[in-house]
Amino acid sequence: MVLSQPLYHATPRPQASEPVKRPSALVMAALFSAILLWASAFPAISVALTAYSPLEVAVLRYLVASAILLVYALLKRMPLPRRQDWPLLSLCGITGFTLYNVFLNAGQLTVSAGMASFIISSEIGIIALLASLFYREKLTQAGWCGISLCVAGVATISLASSGSLQFSLGALLVFMATLCISVYSVIQKPLLQRYTAIQFTTYAIWAGTLVLVLFAPHAVFSTLHAPFGPTLSVVYMGLFPGVVAYIAWSYVLSKIPASQAGSYLSLIPVAALFIAWLWLREIPSLVSLVGGVIVLSGIMLVNWQNRG
Repeated sequence: MVLSQPLYHATPRPQASEPVKRPSALVMAALFSAILLWASAFPAISVALTAYSPLEVAVLRYLVASAILLVYALLKRMPLPRRQDWPLLSLCGITGFTLYNVFLNAGQLTVSAGMASFIISSEIGIIALLASLFYREKLTQAGWCGISLCVAGVATISLASSGSLQFSLGALLVFMATLCISVYSVIQKPLLQRYTAIQFTTYAIWAGTLVLVLFAPHAVFSTLHAPFGPTLSVVYMGLFPGVVAYIAWSYVLSKIPASQAGSYLSLIPVAALFIAWLWLREIPSLVSLVGGVIVLSGIMLVNWQNRG
């Protein structure tokens, strides 16, 4: 995912007079496909990390995604971005793909896939805070309470991960990834006024991948000695959570209001927890589950204030 992350945060909210549409069956199928694919990325990272380093996982994943998007761009004759947008696109690529993935992958060396997804989901609260600071978007008392709950939930998960009264390094790294994807979601807003979601995602992924490749020249050669399972997991992440989910999400955003679609994304950590149990047999501790519920409660409060 990661979520990699979700473009709905930076899409302009519909006006209050805009009627709420009832999604069609095809839209709902695309929406839940994106949710499940993004949720599956967390256990897939855990599998990939059994054979690759956190940096190698990030590099290989987005080499696959970049190659697929290159074919798409050539088929669609996608134009190059305007030169004056290159600096901001590069910043989006570095925060949303380079740093986000490296921090998340490194954090998942010690934090379970399910709990990592709950920490990442707290981005909804952080984005609301950043939007209030940089875009003067109103943050109600319910929004502030939601942000506080998100932070408290992350702290609870950290204590469960470290096993003592200290902030675990893994949880801190995942939280750093959360900050990166939150910044990415906020700073992309002006770019989405000039590019479609697919165009912007393509440019940002290419920029992030270019930086990743510079720091991991031996990542491709490491596939020659890695087991098939972790390599397949990396390819899966690049193709499905990295490309297919974004295409499905763009289709959803073209059919229903962004705020309406965004309210469903709080299901990602719940789905990730279930997928991790099926795939990896991960059973979170009671304290971790309590922390996850606290984060989810904070997310619901932030979404509720956004509808107000």
